[in-house]
Amino acid sequence: MKGFSYPYNPEVHAAARGSGLNISPKAAREVCHAIKGMELEKAKNYLERVGEKRQVVPFKRHDGKVGHRKGKGLSSGRCPLKTAAAILKVIESAGNNGEAIHIDIEKWRIVHIATSRGTSFESRFPRARGRATPKMRESANVEVVLEELK
Repeated sequence: MKGFSYPYNPEVHAAARGSGLNISPKAAREVCHAIKGMELEKAKNYLERVGEKRQVVPFKRHDGKVGHRKGKGLSSGRCPLKTAAAILKVIESAGNNGEAIHIDIEKWRIVHIATSRGTSFESRFPRARGRATPKMRESANVEVVLEELK
């Protein structure tokens, strides 16, 4: 399909894209890195647990001033609630697209998930004495491709 960074076959793969999501691109990168290669149901459960603050997402690259967390192999991490909810929606959309082409989604895994910076726009941040300073708001684009396990 046009516009995806992963060459996929629409008869075998299911895909979905979220454009201009109101989430942090840095947090989106870490969440995508954490769930890449997972089975579809495991990824959904993982993101639901992150949304309930019962599981943390390990921050590997963007870990400056991020606190340490308990757990084996976990140095620093956060619970990005808004990011987890937005990416969960995109993953569910990819699963629904797979059902629409009549493919059994019980044994699917995330073969490709990527994020990129979306458009940024200027908003205003109120300051003292009736002034306001500009503030750039960020967004992210997320794309997901699912593949059936052999």
